[in-house]
Amino acid sequence: MDVRPLRIAGAFVITPRQFPDDRGVFLESFRGDRLAEHTGHRLDVVQTNVSVSSRGTLRGIHFADVPVGQAKYVTAVTGALVDYVVDLRVGSPTFGEWDSVVLDSVDRRALYLAEGLGHAFCALEDDTTAHYLCSSAYNPTGEHGINPLDPDVGLTLPDGVEPLLSPKDAAAPTLAAAVESGLLPTWEACTAWYGAQADRRPV
Repeated sequence: MDVRPLRIAGAFVITPRQFPDDRGVFLESFRGDRLAEHTGHRLDVVQTNVSVSSRGTLRGIHFADVPVGQAKYVTAVTGALVDYVVDLRVGSPTFGEWDSVVLDSVDRRALYLAEGLGHAFCALEDDTTAHYLCSSAYNPTGEHGINPLDPDVGLTLPDGVEPLLSPKDAAAPTLAAAVESGLLPTWEACTAWYGAQADRRPV
């Protein structure tokens, strides 16, 4: 598989090699050793999540307190989605910027994002099924959101898609409000956490 960094530090797109034949297709959807060559540590999978979304569903922008944070490895098992990674680490050289990758059941790419990064996606098809490998368990007191329609973030949504948000995501604060309230993780805390993971879980 090919592992390529995105322009947001700590985010990678992973493209697997597929082996089709007359029975179907086989691929390695996750290789902890290959990913660790780029992140500096193995991803310790503590929880897996599955979400099924109708076309236009916009989930996020979600993030967790650091420490402990929650790294994610996201794939689309069925359908297709635009997956967004947003740099919410105050003090980061790319703070407030974002990048995106299309994940689908054709190329079967994956997106990895480190702790402290914001995550969102928009489903392009009905019954789009996203699968997440997560480095920590759900912690309701430590998980937060930024409104994905915040114009200061400026996510570019797919053409012709009317976004459908949960009430919780629609009521999430703007990026500016989150900065003002001290809700966001810092670049310093995140880089210290990344170093601690490398020491604890070496390649």
